Amino acid sequence: MKILGIESSCDETACAVVEDGRKILSNVVATQIPFHQQFNGVVPEIASRKHAEWILPVVNQALVEANLSIDQIDGIAATNRPGLMGSLLVGLTFGKTLAWATGKNFIAVNHMLGHLYAAHLAYDIEYPYLGLLVSGGHCIICRVDGFDDITVLGTTVDDAPGEAFDKVAKFYGFGYPGGVVIDKMAKQGNPKAARFPIPSLHKGQHRYDVSYSGLKTAVINQIDQFWNPDFPKTPENISAAFQETAVKILLSRVLRAVEDTGLKTIVAGGGVAANSRLRSMLQEYSDLNCIFPPLNLCTDNGAMIAGIGYHFLKRGDRSDINITASARVPQFKRGLKR
Repeated sequence: MKILGIESSCDETACAVVEDGRKILSNVVATQIPFHQQFNGVVPEIASRKHAEWILPVVNQALVEANLSIDQIDGIAATNRPGLMGSLLVGLTFGKTLAWATGKNFIAVNHMLGHLYAAHLAYDIEYPYLGLLVSGGHCIICRVDGFDDITVLGTTVDDAPGEAFDKVAKFYGFGYPGGVVIDKMAKQGNPKAARFPIPSLHKGQHRYDVSYSGLKTAVINQIDQFWNPDFPKTPENISAAFQETAVKILLSRVLRAVEDTGLKTIVAGGGVAANSRLRSMLQEYSDLNCIFPPLNLCTDNGAMIAGIGYHFLKRGDRSDINITASARVPQFKRGLKR
């Protein structure tokens, strides 16, 4: 079964064709980074306009690279939540319209489930496992018992990790996108240059939750308080010390989840899953099986949408043509199942 997947939840116009949920026949991503770079962040109005401009040529290119016509496609999947409303509506509306016009089965896909599925496109992974979804807008630690059977254990109580990377990079003028720039500069710096605090979150039921607002504040407004005077305050040292603490916050919660659930396999997804320090630190634990998607499947892409869309369509699920987009997904709160 060949599924065409469309992703437009933020600032990437993406389309892919995936066969039987695993074999990527094409994966086209048109990035908007140059258009948002001067603002050091995504401008929703610019993003939605670029999606409207690019969606047709991107879909056509995905079909050409897959060497298929639309008649040879068995179903269409498109992201409808969560994300920027204007951006989501472009891809979703295009996908629904294409499915209606060609008589194809259509399924609307949760972007978060797509990111958790991305690693399955490259590796054989058995359920259950612990999912670690980290991006600019989300941080979720969950138990995954099936492609759509997710139990959320912990989330962020404020900022997402990718958001903290972007804001620190913006404040210091490091560049955009912040996560990529800081990861690169951190390799030339020393993580011991500062000792930033790790939040305890000891009040309430926050055993697996994370918080990044305090770290962001410490790096931006209180850096002298935590700085090691033996090191120069260079962009590389700031990046290394900040990144080290950001990753340790994640690891502390993931290791708690491993201890409590007994699950030894951790599958990561989302843009921050491309972070080299996160990858290296998790893989230092020899008793854990840590699986990361290939770098091109960490950021937003159509292949993950087509891949998981296949499983929904194979099961017989279909989305009504009247389904719309949603900026948020309340079911991805701690303690809730998908």
